[in-house]
Amino acid sequence: MRLALYQPDIAPNVGTLLRLGACLGIPVDIIEPCGFPFGARDLKRAVMDYAGAVDVTRHVSWEKFASTMAGNRVILLSTKAAVPYTDFSFEESDILLLGRESAGVSEEIHAAADYRILIPMAAGMRSINVAVAAAMVLGEALRQTSTFPSLSVLS
Repeated sequence: MRLALYQPDIAPNVGTLLRLGACLGIPVDIIEPCGFPFGARDLKRAVMDYAGAVDVTRHVSWEKFASTMAGNRVILLSTKAAVPYTDFSFEESDILLLGRESAGVSEEIHAAADYRILIPMAAGMRSINVAVAAAMVLGEALRQTSTFPSLSVLS
């Protein structure tokens, strides 16, 4: 399982996602360009002292990311999807793709994803914070695949 952030534009959310990756042992891919300098103060504040514990790979473009991750299913979290994440069958090698906080992903990236899933929300609501959405879906994916870190790893 991996998290991939497509052109993220809010540093504190990226920091939170890096911390999530560190705590759950999940690699995080950053598909650039970012909407902020990667070493931004807000990013450092959110990731705290977990930066050294997360496996981060930065990709200069979508094309580089796609070629590096070929063979893995890319699962896009999207408000434009029709399948609730709780009805989706995850696999251990899946990559959960998150779009930009301000604009999601382009139609080209939307179409390139192998699957598109959504988090059901109350009527009239637009979106859930990207870090919160990632945590919800990643939790379900880890539950389904029985790949949460073991308690012995956490000690």
